[in-house]
Amino acid sequence: MGESNVNLAALIGSRICHDLISPIGAITNGLELLDMAGAVQGPEMDLIADSVGNAGARIRFFRIAFGAAGEQQMGQAEITALLADLNKGNRIQALWGPIEPVSRSDVRMAFLALQCCETALPFGGDIRISKQDDQWEITGTGSKITAAVDLWEGLVSTDGPAQVSPAQVQFALLPAVAAGMGRRLSYDQTDTQITIRY
Repeated sequence: MGESNVNLAALIGSRICHDLISPIGAITNGLELLDMAGAVQGPEMDLIADSVGNAGARIRFFRIAFGAAGEQQMGQAEITALLADLNKGNRIQALWGPIEPVSRSDVRMAFLALQCCETALPFGGDIRISKQDDQWEITGTGSKITAAVDLWEGLVSTDGPAQVSPAQVQFALLPAVAAGMGRRLSYDQTDTQITIRY
């Protein structure tokens, strides 16, 4: 994937997320008004509220992972709040480690790596994102690791993965973004853990 294709994909991702975040926010506001008025109560409202909350969290996550990134800084509180919303009711719990603010580009790479690790945890688990000096480490831990070798080898290949499905697009995008940032990816795995480093 060339740099111009990465930029185009990021612009498309930003546009889609930008257009979806407003109606999701409007639905959330509408649900809050219904709740304050006491108009509707019960498990149906809880289900709708949970679904809208999850959709909003995923769009905010996708906006960073797949949208245009810059060098503006993101703080720990903002990132952990986003991941906490994403973790609600999810079989995978994502944990952010860096304390200092980091660039949106760095968060983008970490989120793409998180999504790669997520595919290797079919029964759920934890994904920890840590940074030591300039070295990033994203580690997925679970009862069983299932990693498609061609996708994972594509992360460290200069050509990237040969073919990806829409659910695997992060495996094509992460190596291209890493190359654009002058970073080199590596990974290793055991029966219960898989780690991406750059």
